[in-house]
Amino acid sequence: MNILLIGSGGREHALAWKLAQSARVAQVFAAPGNPGIALLAKCSNVAIAVDDLVSLRDFALAQQIELTVVGPEVPLAAGVVDVFQAAGLPIFGPMQAAAQLESSKAFCKQIMRECGVPTADFGVFDDYENAIEFTHKFPFATSPACVVKADGLAAGKGVVVCDDLGEVDEALTRIMIEHEFGTAGQHVVIEERLSGREASVLAFCDGKTVALMPPARDHKRVGDGDTGPNTGGMGAYAPAPDISPELMETVRREVIQPVVDGMATRGTPYVGVLYAGLMLTSDGLRVLEFNCRFGDPETQVLMPLLASDLAEVMLACVEGRLDPDAVMWHDGACATVVLASPGYPGAYPKGLPITGLTDLPAESMVFHAGTAQHGGEIVTSGGRVLAVSGLGADVAEAVVEAYEHAGHIHFEGMYMRTDIGAHVGEFVKMGNE
Repeated sequence: MNILLIGSGGREHALAWKLAQSARVAQVFAAPGNPGIALLAKCSNVAIAVDDLVSLRDFALAQQIELTVVGPEVPLAAGVVDVFQAAGLPIFGPMQAAAQLESSKAFCKQIMRECGVPTADFGVFDDYENAIEFTHKFPFATSPACVVKADGLAAGKGVVVCDDLGEVDEALTRIMIEHEFGTAGQHVVIEERLSGREASVLAFCDGKTVALMPPARDHKRVGDGDTGPNTGGMGAYAPAPDISPELMETVRREVIQPVVDGMATRGTPYVGVLYAGLMLTSDGLRVLEFNCRFGDPETQVLMPLLASDLAEVMLACVEGRLDPDAVMWHDGACATVVLASPGYPGAYPKGLPITGLTDLPAESMVFHAGTAQHGGEIVTSGGRVLAVSGLGADVAEAVVEAYEHAGHIHFEGMYMRTDIGAHVGEFVKMGNE
């Protein structure tokens, strides 16, 4: 069968890499794709933007696409699934109404409240003065520390962690008065600030049944020791060894399944990947947020661990016949290290030549996230340029392999964290306490 994959980043490269391994798949068209995807067997790029829903639909019809896979959140929020379904085209991802779990933080918090999902206390506001008054009566704790979030999609930048009321006021001014995030900030969510160990649990969903993936953990801060500003993710590993099977069952029973059931009750069944961002606090499990697609760079550690045929699993979700027992995973662990442009997550140069890609060991897994091809040469074109993944018997071994393979690659000013997975032992100890 022919597959259309929407997206252009490292997540989409990892998905294309896995989809192309299926004996059922004849061709994967990536729109718009990237140079790494174009190098894969059975894969090619198509110059269609992720938000050009009509052109994507028309291409799928013309090419007799039997499955479309949506990578990023923007087309989901725009309703690409609804457009494809109206044309009778099978597509893996939630419809627009269900994708509000990611596109609207206020909607997400309300669904969690309705479904009894454990989460931080919160308030939702569309008026600056009311929001300010709320923060001065802060009901969550004696400390004013909290989190201010723009309600809509803001390219991962609409969340401000505040240490005092002055920072809260500054955040609300930026979002609601200065409109730093545009219409995404028409509403804000002010919520309790949580502390603990973070983890990501993703699940395949067919509208009623869920199949959990191994628990993953990414590294958001740009600097070693979790210092500096937040990024899209500087590395990740899976499975997180401090997340026990018992805790995973709790996540399934108290987090993922209730939301899928709740969306079905609303008449908007959830099909696709549901991603729960978790905080393991001293008071128990809490959900920070939901995303409605695969994470990046979590996908770069989950796809190498998937033993089942990804195309088959996705088709089962689309056709409402997902069997959790049929979704199999390899033993061992996977880790990925992100190679970033100098200056990221701030301003960064583009067009820097990348060397070493042809010198890598045969077993290496290098996923292109922000690259371009100029005159036959691969160059940088984004902040997160490449994600280099490694496998091992455990996280420590996987990290060693990832760094070893990353050492073959170079571009001017290349930056990577040197401590991906370094806190695993500490977290395991905390999880056992």
